[in-house]
Amino acid sequence: MNDNPLITLFGYFALLSLFAVGGANAAIPEMHRIAVEAMHWMNDRQFADSFAMAQLSPGPNVIIVTLIGFHVAGFAGAGVATVAMCGPTCLVAFFAARTWDRFKHASWRIAVQAGLVPVSLGLIGASAFVLARAADKTAAAGLVTAATVAVAAFTRINPLWLFAVGGVLGLTGWL
Repeated sequence: MNDNPLITLFGYFALLSLFAVGGANAAIPEMHRIAVEAMHWMNDRQFADSFAMAQLSPGPNVIIVTLIGFHVAGFAGAGVATVAMCGPTCLVAFFAARTWDRFKHASWRIAVQAGLVPVSLGLIGASAFVLARAADKTAAAGLVTAATVAVAAFTRINPLWLFAVGGVLGLTGWL
């Protein structure tokens, strides 16, 4: 392991970018493992707060990587982590796009695409579980999370209303 945090950030996020099937949110469990458990760059609360800020910020949800990098090494860390997370994937996508389009009617391509859907959904589900575990430190918070999941899954209520209720409960000290 290198002592330079910029090199460490680049190495972790460059490798992680190649395995982030389904986008940056699919890699949240591994980001949590690296940032909280392995490298101890932040604690559970800081990670959950960074995720929340990334989701609330305009732009792509990959901003969580930028926030982790900033937490570790300031503006240089933010830049390095972001480039490492986006760069390798962009290069692979650029070179693979031509081949992928050439075989758009091939049975193997259709099978690969169909196989990646459950993989992506599973990774995103694991991300939700890791974030809920990191954020829900009380029974009340766990209950609010479970209720939010149930309401979101079985109704057509806009999730922003659920976030607003959670925010009000947090502001009033119930969570």
